[in-house]
Amino acid sequence: MTELPGLLRGLDRRRFLLTAAALSGAGALGTLAGCKSPGSESGAGASGATGGEFGGRTLTSAAALPERFSTPLPIPPVKRPARSTAGTDYYDITAREARVEILPGLRTAVMGYDGIFPGPTIAARRGRRTVLRYRNQLDVPTVVHLHGGHTPPESDGFPTDLVLPATGGARFAAQAVGGTASTGTRDYTYPLDQRAATLWYHDHRMGFTGPQVWRGLAGFLLVTDDEEAALPLPRAERDIPLMITDRAFDEDGSLRYPAMDPHLFTMAGVDGDHMAGAAGDVILVNGAPWPELEVDAVRHRFRLLNASNARRYELALEPAPRGGSFTQIGSDQGLLAAPLRHTTLPIAPAERFDVVIDFSR
Repeated sequence: MTELPGLLRGLDRRRFLLTAAALSGAGALGTLAGCKSPGSESGAGASGATGGEFGGRTLTSAAALPERFSTPLPIPPVKRPARSTAGTDYYDITAREARVEILPGLRTAVMGYDGIFPGPTIAARRGRRTVLRYRNQLDVPTVVHLHGGHTPPESDGFPTDLVLPATGGARFAAQAVGGTASTGTRDYTYPLDQRAATLWYHDHRMGFTGPQVWRGLAGFLLVTDDEEAALPLPRAERDIPLMITDRAFDEDGSLRYPAMDPHLFTMAGVDGDHMAGAAGDVILVNGAPWPELEVDAVRHRFRLLNASNARRYELALEPAPRGGSFTQIGSDQGLLAAPLRHTTLPIAPAERFDVVIDFSR
């Protein structure tokens, strides 16, 4: 990483519009744009890249959609430990239903960690044990999986290690085949003996991971260490997690998803048109549709996560600065040995990239 200081610098101020412009095909100054669709009736996304090999179809929203690049980008709140000891931080997180404003003027029912979407960000330190004390207040079983974590088996979030609802959970006990079931609560222990990396936690219930993540059960867990802290990287308000998802909405603002069982009780799966994965026509970043972020024209770090069910994106800045748009400093497993320059950045579902963008250029 010795090349990093010479690559990252900045001066003025610029307005940066953030979006993954899945179906628009329209470019704007400073827009993060482009995608490959997992399939639509035309078989091609806005970038012209075909997605018909996925065989799915894009869900179309019935709700009135907002003007693009007019909604402020929200930043998920950082969760504070409920308590800490010499070597362990304890976090209390509750999965519950809430009604939130995603589309202006409409309320959308979500399954949210602490009732928000995305869930709160957990900022952890390598070598400090993190214990997630999880409570399920939803009407359906859930499982928490730390994606990318070096995790002991009992805390891995195996799909049938279910956390049943506190009330009426017994009717779901048979779904814990091959796993273990707890009622209402469960502790997940993460040693976090791993390099600094952008991780995320999400639901992992057998047969229902797709719809339950679609309804909001996803959040960031960011691991830091001494190696990362010694580097001249953007920090604080210039270190920004971006969870990119696609969704579709009914006229009343509710989430549209082709589940065989809309209540997510017993019948897993989706209808025949979406067997290859569901995709929506609204691109959300941190739970907001096509948002914008005003930034100083200096270096910013973005932790990119594709939390979509099936859609792949190809990210780019428009217009692209000379020498490449993105300086990649990390991937799923943490910091790279040396930074890489990219003009475009393809990102698949569940994949993460850490990049630095110099807005003075």
